[in-house]
Amino acid sequence: MDADGSHDPADIPKLAAAIFEGGADHVSGSRLLGGSSELHGGFDEWARLAGSSFITACINKRYGVRLSDSQNGFRALKTEVLRSLSLRSRHTTIEQEMIVRTLRRGLTMAEVPTHEYRRRSGTSHISVWRDGPSYVLSLIELML
Repeated sequence: MDADGSHDPADIPKLAAAIFEGGADHVSGSRLLGGSSELHGGFDEWARLAGSSFITACINKRYGVRLSDSQNGFRALKTEVLRSLSLRSRHTTIEQEMIVRTLRRGLTMAEVPTHEYRRRSGTSHISVWRDGPSYVLSLIELML
């Protein structure tokens, strides 16, 4: 869950249910299924959505899955799965790393609709132009 207040804690039971009732190992919220108040507007929002969609499409193609939102930070994982992933990223590329490592291990991914609201505090520190290349490089490294 992001610290900026954009995720609704009322969605947590949906994420947990996909694990406890649906048998998933790793569950991600999807802004494309549940809506977003933040992805509408200017060029930066469009570029972020386009980049996120590109990354998601690459993951879907490589691993034969049908995810809609690989970059959403609102997620739930089984404790043993999280510990087994050996995550390395110290950047927001961790979302794609989590998904790729989960799928590479043959574990089950699920998505649930969650709505992302406008941030209640803080400002985004992600710049499409400055950080975009790190997302692409991370994706290439993870896919090899």
